[in-house]
Amino acid sequence: MASVPAQTDWSTAMLTYSFHDIGTTPLYEHLYKCIKNDIVNGTLRAGAKLPSKRSFAKNLGVSPITVENAYAQLLSEGYIYSVAKKGYYVADFSPELMARPAFSEAPAAPPENRPQFFADFSSNQTRPEHFPFSVWAKLIRETMQERNTELMTKSPCGGIRELREAIAGYLRQFRDIHVEPEQIFVGAGTEYLYGLLVQFLGFDKIYAIENPGYEKIAQIYDSYQVDYRFIDMDTQGIRIDRLEESGADVVHISPSHHFPTGIITPVSRRYELLSWAAKSDSRYIIEDDYDSEFRMTGRPIPALQSIDIMEKVIYINTFSKSLSSTLRISYMVLPPSLAARFLRKMSFYSCTVSNFEQYALMRFIREGFFEKHINRMRNAYHKKRDCLLSAIKKSPLSSLVTITEEDAGLHFLMRVDTNISDSVIMERALARGLRLTCLSQYYHQPPENVEHIFIINYSYLETDHISEAVRLLYECLEDQ
Repeated sequence: MASVPAQTDWSTAMLTYSFHDIGTTPLYEHLYKCIKNDIVNGTLRAGAKLPSKRSFAKNLGVSPITVENAYAQLLSEGYIYSVAKKGYYVADFSPELMARPAFSEAPAAPPENRPQFFADFSSNQTRPEHFPFSVWAKLIRETMQERNTELMTKSPCGGIRELREAIAGYLRQFRDIHVEPEQIFVGAGTEYLYGLLVQFLGFDKIYAIENPGYEKIAQIYDSYQVDYRFIDMDTQGIRIDRLEESGADVVHISPSHHFPTGIITPVSRRYELLSWAAKSDSRYIIEDDYDSEFRMTGRPIPALQSIDIMEKVIYINTFSKSLSSTLRISYMVLPPSLAARFLRKMSFYSCTVSNFEQYALMRFIREGFFEKHINRMRNAYHKKRDCLLSAIKKSPLSSLVTITEEDAGLHFLMRVDTNISDSVIMERALARGLRLTCLSQYYHQPPENVEHIFIINYSYLETDHISEAVRLLYECLEDQ
């Protein structure tokens, strides 16, 4: 991976990388890692201009699309930036916290009558036809036949070790997160884990959440009667200056795909967040990585936890998004020092996920079914998204709307050019069997003159309904 020293003028020097012996790694991914490595270790300095895609491709002996995809991934993660008609440049961010971490050992309610919608653009549920029922049933049967003793044995506080080993292996392979099974704690849903964290970190702490953001976080903090602050965001994520002013000790963020805005926090802001946390022993970051598997272009955005060397990031993820919203299995990864403290303080709690589901999920991951399922779902969601975007483009609706953040995850934003209020649009939609939510609903205090932006979730849509749903959407906006 040797490269020449970075220069602002690339007329006298050109980056060169070897593509020999890279195995099955895609060419663009290998090139992305090479450039990223040179940026991180300082070989490529802030402000250095990268070679043009065509000249770089010719020098490396690869296709221009390989360079384009590598640049796109670096751009999305914030390692480089582009200047119109000039090219790509290395971004400026502090390198102090870039070293890889040294790994250390760590210790029933009645059913609701839900209204039925022709098209629900607010739901993130999994459609029944997408759940792998036959595989799951097979694993459950085999688990019941082969694990009689284990199924009747009380699970440790953090969950059965074999499941935590499987999760650790998955995180290492697909999220570049290197942790020990002892750092992983399994629970019945992220809401439950948030509650445990409030009890563990302290009721006296001040918690911070993104504004706009996922409203359930505030509801959970309200239920535990803890003090919390809403922190405004900009185009790069949560604002560090407002976070400092808030006096918060713990901040909850979703940096790889923010809900609802779809923002991806660039690496420069991520290091600012880590620097904020490092200023006090009582400060921590809760990283919610809720749909990291479903980025539609390029590689998944690396987790903030993967660059944390100060043991300040608490990583949370769930299988509710990837498998089913009714499969209440989530997990958190605590830094080693916190994991040991958590066990001392909170181990009296029993694991809230049944052994039956834990052993079945362990095999689902270990035997490769989970990876296949994710690939299949990513393709299915990609096709559904493309079908929806195509229907919008072909419809008169296209003249009234602008689509953004369509590649980040399982929802995108639809900005509407209209004088009709959001509430009236949603009422009109409801009358036509459509359910919509708007961005202004997710602000603690909606800003004045907020743009008409709607959040379009598409995971639960029926493909056969998409064209008609788009037509009905246009009807909602037709009479200005």
